[in-house]
Amino acid sequence: MTLRPATLGDLPAIMDLERRGFPTDAWSEQTMGTEISSRHNAYLVDVDGDRIVGYGGVRALQGSADSDIQTIALDPSVRGRGRGRALLRALIAIAVERGARELFLDVRDDNEVAQALYTSEGFRELGRRPGYYQPEGVDAVVMRLDLRSWADAAAQETQENARNAAADEQSAPAIHEKSGSSGAGPDAAEETNA
Repeated sequence: MTLRPATLGDLPAIMDLERRGFPTDAWSEQTMGTEISSRHNAYLVDVDGDRIVGYGGVRALQGSADSDIQTIALDPSVRGRGRGRALLRALIAIAVERGARELFLDVRDDNEVAQALYTSEGFRELGRRPGYYQPEGVDAVVMRLDLRSWADAAAQETQENARNAAADEQSAPAIHEKSGSSGAGPDAAEETNA
C-alpha cells in the first residue's frame, strides 16, 4: 500500500473509481479536477502495484480552524484491509498539520461501514441533512472530529506502540552463535532463554 499526493494525471483512474463508487451522484471530471488542483485541498491516492485503488481528499485552508473531508473511495476489491482507515488517518493528519481544530464530513445514512470507521476514529454525529443524497433521497449524517483530541490520542498510541515494541524486544529470546567442534559451523544459531 502506497499513499501519495494525487495529480491531474491520476484523474482518469480517480474518475473510474468515482463513477463505480457513486453511480447515481458521481462528481463530474471538471469538478474532480478542480478539487485536486485547489491549493486549499489535499488529495491522496492509494496505489497498489501500478493501479490506483483508492482516493480521498480534505479541504483544509492553512490556519483555518475547521476542515472538511471531501470524499473517500476505495475499489471494492481492496475494502476490509485497513486501507480506508490508513487513507482517513492520512487526511486527518493533513488537516492537523494545516492548523485545523475541527474536521467535518457528511456520510450516507445507509453506509453503516463508513459510519463505523468514522466513529472508531473519534467522529461524532452532529445532525442530519434530510434527503441530501439524490436521487435516492438518503439522509446525510453530519459528523465532527475534534482534531486536538485525535492528535493527542494518536501521539499516545504511537508512544504505546513504541513501549510495546521495546518490551517485546527485551522479552525475545537471545540468539547466540554456536562455536566449538559441533560441526554446525559459524552461522548456526541457538535460541536461549537468557
